[in-house]
Amino acid sequence: MNDFAMKSKRGKEMLSFLPGYYETSRVMKADMDAKGAELDSLYAAMDETLDQFFVKTATWGLGRWEAELGIPPEPGKPVEQRRALVESRLRGAGNFTGRLVKNVAESYDGGTVNVTFAPAEYSFTIRFVDTIGIPPNLEDLKAVIEEIKPAHMAVEYEFSYLLIRDIEGIKTLNQLEKIPLSKFAGGV
Repeated sequence: MNDFAMKSKRGKEMLSFLPGYYETSRVMKADMDAKGAELDSLYAAMDETLDQFFVKTATWGLGRWEAELGIPPEPGKPVEQRRALVESRLRGAGNFTGRLVKNVAESYDGGTVNVTFAPAEYSFTIRFVDTIGIPPNLEDLKAVIEEIKPAHMAVEYEFSYLLIRDIEGIKTLNQLEKIPLSKFAGGV
């Protein structure tokens, strides 16, 4: 009559350290399962707390990152966009260079970005290579770029869109119907 099923990972591990004759004891299994459940909860809490020390995994700790960097908290904004803002602010320290702009823009976009300078016009262009359409958090990126760029420089943004020549003969009508209009040149 050994029908007690252990649920705790660490409880099973602790039971494995005991002498073999305890493997058939319902009392010892229940005891190790209860103690193991507490340890499972402790390890989960420690892992979750550790996640808050890194921007890419922070959730409830994002507010502290934002406060530290002087970013107004926006709890209603998606976590990925908040992380991108924090990461770009961390990357945005130092002298203004093309590499700095590229790092900041790529932290928002998550894809490849090209930055070209036109010194004679006192401007630079950020071109999104991998992203089709307009990135969802473009306004946040624009705000950060305005903070890090010199006041006398203008910035332009170039986006990639789907063109008929890119999809003709490649996508079926059903596949095309699933692509949002905003991904096409001239789309809304």
